[in-house]
Amino acid sequence: MKKQKEAELNQQARRASIQEGIFVTFRTSFFDHYVSPFAIAIGSSNAMISMIRAVSGLLGPLTQLSGSKLMEKYSRKKIVLKAVLFESFLLLPLMVVAFLYLGGILTNFLPTLFLIFFSIFVILANIPSPAWFSWMGDIVDDNFRGRWFSKRHLIMGVMAGTLTIGSALLLDFFKKNNLTIQGFIIFFFIAFIGRLMSFYFLRKQYEPKIKLKKTDYFSFTEFVINARKNNFGRFTIFRAVLGFAVAISSPLVAVYLLRNLGFSYFIYTLIIFFGTGASMFVLKIWGKFSDKYGNCKVFLLTTFLIPIIPILWILNSNPIYLMLVPSMIGGLCWSGFNLSAGNFIYDNVESHKRGFAISYYNLLIGIGVFLGAGLGALLIKFIKTPLIEPLIIIFIIGAILRMFAVLFFLPTIKEIRKIKKFSLSKSLKHLTFKSVEMSLSEEVHDMVSIKDYFFDHPKTFKQK
Repeated sequence: MKKQKEAELNQQARRASIQEGIFVTFRTSFFDHYVSPFAIAIGSSNAMISMIRAVSGLLGPLTQLSGSKLMEKYSRKKIVLKAVLFESFLLLPLMVVAFLYLGGILTNFLPTLFLIFFSIFVILANIPSPAWFSWMGDIVDDNFRGRWFSKRHLIMGVMAGTLTIGSALLLDFFKKNNLTIQGFIIFFFIAFIGRLMSFYFLRKQYEPKIKLKKTDYFSFTEFVINARKNNFGRFTIFRAVLGFAVAISSPLVAVYLLRNLGFSYFIYTLIIFFGTGASMFVLKIWGKFSDKYGNCKVFLLTTFLIPIIPILWILNSNPIYLMLVPSMIGGLCWSGFNLSAGNFIYDNVESHKRGFAISYYNLLIGIGVFLGAGLGALLIKFIKTPLIEPLIIIFIIGAILRMFAVLFFLPTIKEIRKIKKFSLSKSLKHLTFKSVEMSLSEEVHDMVSIKDYFFDHPKTFKQK
C-alpha cells in the first residue's frame, strides 16, 4: 500500500516536472539564447563574449559544490525552490543594464557590468542543480528513464522552438524600428515571469525522502584522484576534455553569424534552432535506443560527427546550408549525446551519492569550458593574419581537439547496464528507417495527443 501511494506521488511529480519544464523554456527562449546577441548589442568585444561563456562555465559548476553540500542540511525541494526564486529576481538587474544603455549611462562599463550581473545569475541558477538531479533520479524508474527524459526534452523542445522563432521575429521587428534594446528588456521580463511560473510548479512536486550520511560524502580531491580508476570518473574526464575543445569555438558561432556574415536576428535564430526542431523527431528514438542498447552506443554514434561540426560552419555561408548541415547535424548528435550522458550518470552512481557526483562532474566540465573559452578569447585577440579569418582558424583548432578527445578518451568508458546485443548495421537501420516511420506515426500521434504529453497521462510510464 505504501509503495502504491509513493508510486502515485512519483507519477504526480513527473507530471508537475513536465509542466515546470514548459515554463523553463520561457527563460531559455527569451534570455539564455540571447545572452550573446545582447552582449553584442551593447558593444561587447569578441573577447568579452568569449569571457562571458568562460566565466559562466566555471562559476556554475563551482557553485554546484556548495549546492551539493546543502543537501546534508536541507531537503532537495527547499534548496531548489529558494534558488529558483532568487534566480528569477536576478533577471531584473540584467534589465537595468539595458535601461542604462538606452540612457547612454556608463556605456563603456556596461559590458563589464553585464558580465558581473550575469555571473551572479549563473551562480543562483546552478546552486539547485545537484539537488534537482538527485530529486529527478528518485521519481523516475530506471526501466524507462531514457524514454521519460526524452519525452520531457521533446515537450520542452517543441515549446522552445515555437517561442524562439516567435522571439526572433519580434526582435527583428524591434530592430527595424530602432527598438532593439527595448526588445531585449521585454524579453528579459518574459523570462522573469516564466521562471516564477516554474517556481509555482516546482512547489507542487512530491519529493521522496532521502537521508544522507557522513559516509556518503567524498571530497572533490578524492574524486579527482580516483577518477581514472572507475567508469564514472573516466567519463567525467572525457566530458571535461570534450567541454574544453567545444568551448574554444562554440561561443564564437554567434559572433560569426551576426558580425562576420551579417545575418538578421531572425535568420541567426532560425539557423541556431533548426537543429533543435529536427532533433525533436529523434529524441524518443534516442531514448528507446539508449534503454535498449545502452548509453555508450549512443556516445559512439554521436561522437562520430561531433568533431567535424566546427568545420561544417565555415564551409558555406548560405543560410539554407547552415540550417540543414551544421545546425541540424549538431542538434541530432548533441540531443542524443546529452540525453545519454545524464542517463549514464544515473546508471553509474548510487542514489545517495548523485548530488556530490553531479557537482564534481559539472565542475570538471566547467573548468574545461573555462579554459577552452579563455583560450578562444586569447586566440581571437592575438591571431592576426591577412590570409585567413581568425575565426576560421579557431574553428579548425576546436575541431581537431574534439577529435582528440573522442579518439583518446571515449574507448576507456564501459557500459555497466545489461543491454541487448549491439549490431552496427541493425542499429543504424533502427536510427534511420525506423526514425522516419516513428516520426510519421508515434511522433505525429503524440503531437496530436498533446494533452497526454503536457500532463503526463496516468497510463504513460507508470511506476513499476
